[in-house]
Amino acid sequence: MLFILAGVLGFVTIACLGFVLVGGDTATTKTVKRAQLITGAERQNAARAKTAASAPDIRRKQILKTLKEQDRQQKKASLTIAARLRAAGLGENVRMFWIVSAGVGLVAAVVPLVLRQPPLIALGAAFAAGLGLPRWVVGMLAKNRTKKFTSAFADAVDIIVRGIKSGLPVHDCLKIIGKECPEPLAGEFRILTENVGMGMSMEQALERMYERMPTPELRFFAIVLSIQAKTGGNLAEALGNLSAVLRSRKLMAEKIKALSAEAVASAFIIGSLPPGVIVMISVTAPTYMQTMFTDPRGHLMLLAAAVWMTIGILVMRKMINFKF
Repeated sequence: MLFILAGVLGFVTIACLGFVLVGGDTATTKTVKRAQLITGAERQNAARAKTAASAPDIRRKQILKTLKEQDRQQKKASLTIAARLRAAGLGENVRMFWIVSAGVGLVAAVVPLVLRQPPLIALGAAFAAGLGLPRWVVGMLAKNRTKKFTSAFADAVDIIVRGIKSGLPVHDCLKIIGKECPEPLAGEFRILTENVGMGMSMEQALERMYERMPTPELRFFAIVLSIQAKTGGNLAEALGNLSAVLRSRKLMAEKIKALSAEAVASAFIIGSLPPGVIVMISVTAPTYMQTMFTDPRGHLMLLAAAVWMTIGILVMRKMINFKF
């Protein structure tokens, strides 16, 4: 028993000496470990600082990505027939639009057949008149209506600012706009006040209004009212700043229009020159141009000319269409 106890004590003593000589931490080892801990802490702090610094950038990128996605969806929604009819003030009767388009296309197909033109010309005329002409008319109506709305919108915002400063509630200021401002601004604000009076929230009513009139100015107005309703603040000052921004945008648009007037005129002249020359030659020397309309090779040449002219007009339109 004594020998066993002595063996155990000897083993423990040898193990302790080995731990002290080999596994134990010397002063140098402790210093190195302390330096490593300090360096690791500094690296962690630097990584945290870098993450904190990049957090606003990441959030900004996410916000920009969300805004771009919303803008893409809004553009896609604004290209539908229903959206164009709403912007033009023609309601949302899409079925009536297609009925009118079919009627126009049928008339455009009958006229060349009565004049004994080839069926291919009748088919092209029906396609252009049935699908192109109604869309072009609705687009022009929507563009003119949107232009009138935008031109008077800054004045409407000023009316709200003056009304709030004089003590009137926002709803009464909107009613004043519906009574005193020109159309289509007055009609849209009358619908807005009616929707709010029926129990719809201001944010929902403005969203419906934006669906009928998809303009950036109205979107800015809706954002200002939404932020003010959630966070509070001086609404008159916020709308006053918005009015100044809207007038600056209008001034910038007029400046761009003046600077690009020469390019627009040049594009119009270049685009209308080939069809004008064809019409003039057809009137002055009908026999000279008759072959182009009777010979199949002339048909192919006219088709190729129409395709290239369309591409050229689209390219020139892209060059002179400035966004701001």
